[in-house]
Amino acid sequence: MKTQSRILGVDDAPFTFADEFVPVVGVVVRAPSYVEGVLTTRVHVDGTDATEVVAAAVNRSRYRKGLALILLDGAALGGFNVVDIDVLHGSTGVPVATVTRERPDLEAMERVLRRKFPDWERRFEILRRKELVRVETPHKPLYATMAGLPLTDLKEAIHRCTVRGALPEPVRIAHLIATSIVKGESKGNA
Repeated sequence: MKTQSRILGVDDAPFTFADEFVPVVGVVVRAPSYVEGVLTTRVHVDGTDATEVVAAAVNRSRYRKGLALILLDGAALGGFNVVDIDVLHGSTGVPVATVTRERPDLEAMERVLRRKFPDWERRFEILRRKELVRVETPHKPLYATMAGLPLTDLKEAIHRCTVRGALPEPVRIAHLIATSIVKGESKGNA
């Protein structure tokens, strides 16, 4: 990964399960922390459109050509609107990774998916398809999955664009903007 690589961080805004849609924000950052652009879109809460919606937002963006990585905050947007990172990578031609601060509890996810969704098997297959890897940071480890790039490149990208704490700046900034859209101001805890 080049020193000035462009990374798109993606996160959803706060929502309730009574909401039909949730805003989704993408922030293009030139590593380590220079914000070049912001993308917005929305996905259905607990829907099945996250992969296609994010792919469309990336592909219509003027920043698409220069992206080295799409970095998602978790494997789903708007509840269990699961992002298929293999399909997203294939649709955009850009490597894709997910990061989360806590190790996902796949057993708990399976229980919720079984209870809530007729298509639970498809959603769960996407969630467990990729190997979950632990990425050490100076603050605390992150847990990641990836499509289209080797683990060494993902680790380098995370370290290159993590300024403070554990979350890479593209994801942290996307979280702050997404929160401010719904709440009126950003909140720490990114």
